[in-house]
Amino acid sequence: MPPKPAPIKAFILCPVIKQPLSFKTRSREAQLEEAEGLALAIELEIAGKQIVNLEKISPATYIGSGAVEEFQGLFKSLDIEIVIFDCSLSPVQQRNLERKWNVKIIDRTGLILEIFADRARTAEGRLQVELATLQYRRGRLVRAWSHLERQRGGFGFTGGPGESQIELDRRMIDERITKIKKELEQTVRTRRLQRSARERIPYPVVALVGYTDAGKSTLFNVLTKADVFAKDLLFATLDPTMRTIKLPSGQEVILSDTVGFISDLPTTLIAAFRATLEEVISADLILHVRDINHEDSEFQRQDVESVLFELGLEQTKHDGHIVEVWNKIDLLTDEDRSIAENKLQLHTDSLAISAITGEGLDKLKKIIDDKLAEDRKTFDVTLPSHAGELLAWCYRYGAVHHREDNNSEIHLNLRLPKHLLPKFWERYRQLNR
Repeated sequence: MPPKPAPIKAFILCPVIKQPLSFKTRSREAQLEEAEGLALAIELEIAGKQIVNLEKISPATYIGSGAVEEFQGLFKSLDIEIVIFDCSLSPVQQRNLERKWNVKIIDRTGLILEIFADRARTAEGRLQVELATLQYRRGRLVRAWSHLERQRGGFGFTGGPGESQIELDRRMIDERITKIKKELEQTVRTRRLQRSARERIPYPVVALVGYTDAGKSTLFNVLTKADVFAKDLLFATLDPTMRTIKLPSGQEVILSDTVGFISDLPTTLIAAFRATLEEVISADLILHVRDINHEDSEFQRQDVESVLFELGLEQTKHDGHIVEVWNKIDLLTDEDRSIAENKLQLHTDSLAISAITGEGLDKLKKIIDDKLAEDRKTFDVTLPSHAGELLAWCYRYGAVHHREDNNSEIHLNLRLPKHLLPKFWERYRQLNR
């Protein structure tokens, strides 16, 4: 068995542009920590990391010439192979820095794309990532670095077998983009057919969304008793997963776990994953899972809402379609927990939970029940005793609150989703024909 290759040594630079004192920004330390988490997600060895304060952006190298000279010696002494910029670089900036430092440069977009390439498991997920990657690389037609081939596969940002031997020109990229788009269009059509089939079943769909590493998959596993990959890792979930769960009322719903969002999520990725994210658009209820213990929790909330806005969900926040789930309360100090509980008094569509300890999960299920119930109608109906098939349908798709059996009749107090009422009455009329 060949020896395991040594990990690639990387250095992280987090450029921060000077802002007025009155301008509230993310924690710089939290930004740097997130960038490190992204790098660790593809198993790079972090040899160092540093915040770089900037007065302005240099068109040629992003950071100033003095900083470029300073880091050149540092990177050489540490044998750095990859430098990660926690920002978006232009192709010119990336090329100039690579020539100056003789290392591979990856910006935030390239790093996120590399993670997605590593995480995607389904054919659809791989196509979506490849599409976004090709669109990103189209303006950066540079040969991958052959000395990085010893690392695992990917799309060439950190090297991959064969990538250094393949240089795609724009024509070849455009042809591949066209082909992928056609394949994804077929996926969209298939997904719509599946959604139509679900609507005929149907179960309400509850979608989990949130910033990456907010605990969505852990919550999903607890609620569904599933075994979805859940780890303290950025983008642990990429391909959507669905399971049915039963609520306290007896109502069954489909719970959907989706890809995590992140600040400065590449627009190409949002566009590429639109077919997947349509599950969120069409959901009956959205649970926005937040890591309430994170120091940048409020900024993360804004990032998630920004993506939802791009998906066309800006109106839903005002009609009770979104419930904020403040996760990880078990990690809060007593003081911070008291502050959070006071804030919850002002947020009627929010609640605090811990997916790890189970605190608040019963309340969460009840809120899901209540929210979905707002779209249901409760009524009394009398069925003939021979209506066994319709009775079973009522139990399957509705909630029977009370049942009374007489000699030839069954009296029900029944609650059904409003969109199922026409189906019920159609079946009911058929009994009397």
